[in-house]
Amino acid sequence: MKISYKPFELELKYPFTIARFSRTSTPLILLEINYEGFTGYGEASMVPYLGESVQTASYFLSKVDSSQIKYPFNYAEILFYLDEIQSGNSNIKAAIDIALHDLQGKIENQPCYSLFRSDPLNMPATSLTIGIDTPEIVIQKVKESEDCKIIKVKLGRDNDKELINTIRSVSDKPLYVDANQGWADKHQGLDMVHWLHEQGVILIEQPMSKDDLDSNAWITENSPVPIIGDEAVQRYADVEKAKGVYRGINVKLMKSAGMYESYRMIIKAKELGLKVLIGCMSETSCATLAGAALAPLCDWADLDGPFLTRNNPYQNPEFENGKWVLSDAPGLGLVFR
Repeated sequence: MKISYKPFELELKYPFTIARFSRTSTPLILLEINYEGFTGYGEASMVPYLGESVQTASYFLSKVDSSQIKYPFNYAEILFYLDEIQSGNSNIKAAIDIALHDLQGKIENQPCYSLFRSDPLNMPATSLTIGIDTPEIVIQKVKESEDCKIIKVKLGRDNDKELINTIRSVSDKPLYVDANQGWADKHQGLDMVHWLHEQGVILIEQPMSKDDLDSNAWITENSPVPIIGDEAVQRYADVEKAKGVYRGINVKLMKSAGMYESYRMIIKAKELGLKVLIGCMSETSCATLAGAALAPLCDWADLDGPFLTRNNPYQNPEFENGKWVLSDAPGLGLVFR
């Protein structure tokens, strides 16, 4: 088993602005695992709030002993081994996990989604995210999103209503909203929730600080739309804590350390009666296809990475009627440009 990797700067089509920061690119690590003539591909997306960088991820990889990873893969043991090396670093752990699933699919000549008994016919529509921007740019982004059936809107600043009204001036598509912990007062937050409901919003992610359990739970209890935990739900241990605080969780491979733990989170959420949104960071087609393999097990999808970037090194997956189309190719089905 041989692991190799390289840094890659993923350029965004537009500056990506949310409640607390803005960026124009995202550092990645593109990773390969080679085994007996087969190659599995993975990626790590280093978004700012998870506190990882190419340097921290490279340092983590320098401590990974690939002889500890054996086929057939026991993912529970592999993740335990990676967590024992160092806590955190979920992004680079996700890259290893994604590459191993791609590798397994190729070795066994089956698509990754079949490893999870995930039915492509149940694929949910994916949303396309519009970050905070000027009205002119927001309108331009909406017009460029015609292939998607759902728009996701980043809120959390003092111009939230203006942003929604701008979108509504040119589109009547259903909306997802992500406040990214940007609301400070639960009463004002609930007023905004009711207003957003009237505007056709069908879910709201992380309205208050992830540490303010009481306020998030109060908004959830009184909200006419599902409130979804995002920053508050990172890995499997966080799922049970979400019950009673949120009506659903946002599972992201870069938070959870990969496909294996994301799958466990999805199953646990269902057991607890929680809805599941599968989301993404700034990602190429590689991690997008990994998320899409699990998406048919979820209620909603927000897997829009390839639509938001300029220099995806892989071909965009097939997209039809607002949904990703999974191929029968072994592994992820990743195609290079």
